[in-house]
This record gives sequence, C-alpha cells and structure tokens, in this order.
Amino acid sequence: MRVPSWIIVAAAVIMAVPFGWGVGVAAAMLAAGRDVGVLPVATIPVATIGSVVFALSSAATPLIRLAVLSVGTALFLVFG
Repeated sequence: MRVPSWIIVAAAVIMAVPFGWGVGVAAAMLAAGRDVGVLPVATIPVATIGSVVFALSSAATPLIRLAVLSVGTALFLVFG
C-alpha cells in the first residue's frame, strides 16, 4: 500500500515546528554565545517559518523532506 504524498507532507509540516525551533535557538547561540538573552524571540519564528516553507516546497520529494526534518529534530533532541 502506498501512502498518499499529502500525508507525508503533513507529517513534514508537523516536524518542521520543532526543527525550526532548534535551528532558531542554534542561530541565536551562534550569534550571541551561551548568554542569548531575548535573541531567540527574533530567530525562532524566522527559522520555524523557513522550515515550514521547506516542508511545503518542491525542493525534494516529500519523503526526503520528512526525513531531513525528522533527522534534524532527532539530532537537536539528542545533542541539545
């Protein structure tokens, strides 16, 4: 049985939120060091919107987009 692509894209959009959060926090830490203060207020929404755009784009197949976002989220959970 083949899974419809819209289900895979919906799962990728769901995985884009924690991935974008992790990218936003990482960007704030790269910009300001460990004492980021309120900088994540600016970086987290931008990164989350960017990751949702990636999840909805046609840059790669839906399964690859889901895999990238899932693996990225897992890496942020393990190393964060």
